[in-house]
Order: sequence, then C-alpha cells, then structure tokens
Amino acid sequence: MNRVVVTGMGVVSPIGNDIREFTEGLRSKRCGIAPIESFDASEFKANLAAEVRGIDLSEVIGKKEARRMDRFTQLAVVAAEEAVKDSGFMGVYDPFDVSVLITSGIGGLHTMEENMEKYLEKGPGRVSPFFIPMNIVNMAAGEISMRFNAMGSSYAPVSACASGTHSIGEGFRAIKHGYAKAAIVGGTEGSISPMAIAGFSNMKALNETDDVLKASIPFDQDRAGFIMGEGAGVLILESLDGALLRGATIYGEVVGYGSTSDAYHITAPHPEAKGAQMAMKKALEEAEITPDQVGYINAHGTSTPMNDRLESMAIVSLFGKEVPVSSTKSMTGHLLGAAGAVESIVSLLSMREGYLPPTVNTVNIDPEIEANIIIGEGLLANASYVLSNSLGFGGHNATLLFKKWEGK
Repeated sequence: MNRVVVTGMGVVSPIGNDIREFTEGLRSKRCGIAPIESFDASEFKANLAAEVRGIDLSEVIGKKEARRMDRFTQLAVVAAEEAVKDSGFMGVYDPFDVSVLITSGIGGLHTMEENMEKYLEKGPGRVSPFFIPMNIVNMAAGEISMRFNAMGSSYAPVSACASGTHSIGEGFRAIKHGYAKAAIVGGTEGSISPMAIAGFSNMKALNETDDVLKASIPFDQDRAGFIMGEGAGVLILESLDGALLRGATIYGEVVGYGSTSDAYHITAPHPEAKGAQMAMKKALEEAEITPDQVGYINAHGTSTPMNDRLESMAIVSLFGKEVPVSSTKSMTGHLLGAAGAVESIVSLLSMREGYLPPTVNTVNIDPEIEANIIIGEGLLANASYVLSNSLGFGGHNATLLFKKWEGK
C-alpha cells in the first residue's frame, strides 16, 4: 500500500482567492457573507450569499476559454492552476498515471438558466451549441485533465454536499492501491443563481435574515438555515515515495477516509446520526488511530437546526466532549459540492499553522449541542490529526482524516 500526501493546494473562496488570502481570511475571522450582487435578489425570501469577489476569472483563464465554461468550471480551473503550480509536479509522472477527480454538487446551473430563458423567449434555435458541455457536472474534471494533460482516470463523484470530500477520498484510495501515482482532486460550485436561491429557500433550507452577523451561525441556538456560498478547492495528491523522490513540499498526509449512507431520507439526516458516526469511525480505523488522538474536527456544520444537532451527537458519541470542533461555513457560507474540498484545505492549514479557526458569529451554543465548539477566538494548538466531515442530501456521509507531516 502507498502512503498518500498533499503536495499542492489552490482555492477560490468568499474569504480569499488564493491560499495566502484564504489563510489570512481564516486568521482574521473574515466573513464572506453579504447581500447578493450577481443578480437582483430584492424580491427573494433570502437575499444574502457568500460570493467570490475581487477576481476576474476570465483574465486568469483566458477570455475565449472562459466564455465556453460555466462559472463552476471557471472557479475549478483557477483553483487547479494554483494547486498545480504550487505542487510543481507537472512533467514528473507519465500522464496516464495522473488522475483527475473534480466534482460539483449542482454543476452548470447558470448555463441552464440562461439557455432556458433563450429557449422560452426565442425558441430552440437560440439554445447555445455549448449548452450541454458547459452544463454537465464532469466538465470541470474534463477541462482540468485537458489543461494539464492528465490522462489517467478522470471523473466527478457527485453526492451533493459531500461531493468534494468523496473526490479527495477516492483519489486517495486510487493512489493508495496503486491505480494512480498522482491525482488532481477537489470540488467546485458556482450556483448562486435565481433558481438555486428560490429552490433552497422554498424548501426552508436557507436563512432569510438580512443581518449578516446572524446569517450563518452553526451550532448557535438561533441558527435558522444555511447561506449559499461559491468557490473551489483543489488539492494535489501524490504517493509519499514519489513526493520524497522529487523533494516536494508536503502539507500533510491523508491517512483515513470513511464513506457511508443514511438510507433514511432525501434531505433529512438519520435521527440517530448512525451514518455520520460510522463514516468517522471508518476513517479512524483505516488510519489505525484512536479517537483521543484527533486534535480538531472541521464539522460539516451548516447552521441548520437538525444537521448541527445530529452531527454534534455523532461527534460526542465517538470522541466525547473534549475535542475542539468548528464550522468554517460561518465565514464561507455553504459551498455545497466544493465545501469538503475547501474545508480539507482548512484542515491541512490548521495543522501547518497551529491554529484552529473559530465558528465566527456563533455566540450562544444551543443547549442540545454537547460538542466542544470553538467560538470567539481561534485556538493555538498543535494537532497531529485533523478530521473533516461532509454530509449531503440523499444521506451521503464522507469523512477525511489528515495527519500532520513531520518528515517521517
């Protein structure tokens, strides 16, 4: 079996458009939530979101190429450019030994809406010939594989809000078992659009407050739904032997991955949180460590009443009440299919920086939440193992376990 390490990272997010800015955003407790600017949301029940600002994606990608990509693909390509450059692994491996697992929970919703409007107003002849390739979820992986000549297995595991975590986990397994020597993995989402906001709002999933400071407050007794976010997180995975041979910088080691299903409901989590607990347990078992060795958990923590309570239940049942827990969705909003990838980057940075970020703006922990939630200020801590959870509609649970790299 091969050991698997992270040698490159790239991010585009509501709190920073590269790893340096993102790290500063976490440290400064930056909240990326604000009134929606990408369309007029004044008549919508929910009008706050966590949008990516301050970057011209077409300038980074190239204007011609950008016009043929939906926003979710643009975000993924920009994050991948940073990760690949950061890693420096291009040209080291045979192209057929490099896999790409980049996913999205929703895909090209902007393209879908724009072309549906054209169809309804002007007829089928006005639908773009690029509509299908721009819309389909696998296209971010396809574009990245072409951009970097990665000719190994390339696909997009789709599991709603667990998608990014599943992509990293499956890339980890591919390298561990020898099906690849390196992999470009992660998740992306660019679905802050009228249909998405209307749909999530009408199913009572979004917080409809106008107060930015009370919008995304995971584990707080006043939480009332999540806030839509957008962005992308991309990681470069390699076998440890390959990384050491070329003298790569190593951010951390992937040591465990757990994946389960609730088999219970299309949106609600299992009332006993069995699936979430088992996903964490499987990750620990693969790493052959005990719960007391985990120094921090980056929770899924969506700021919805049921999710937060049941995730806390699952954590406490396995780890007890001491391990520090936080949800960085309090800063980034919920990035859906990109959430697990961006939060994996948070997990790796927390070990590298020795800093555990707080759950920003959460003030009054719900009495039913027994987990040790970090609020107020972040914690300075030397965590050797960090765990990241993702839970998706449809009952999909995924957990990643990372180990601090200490040169051995």
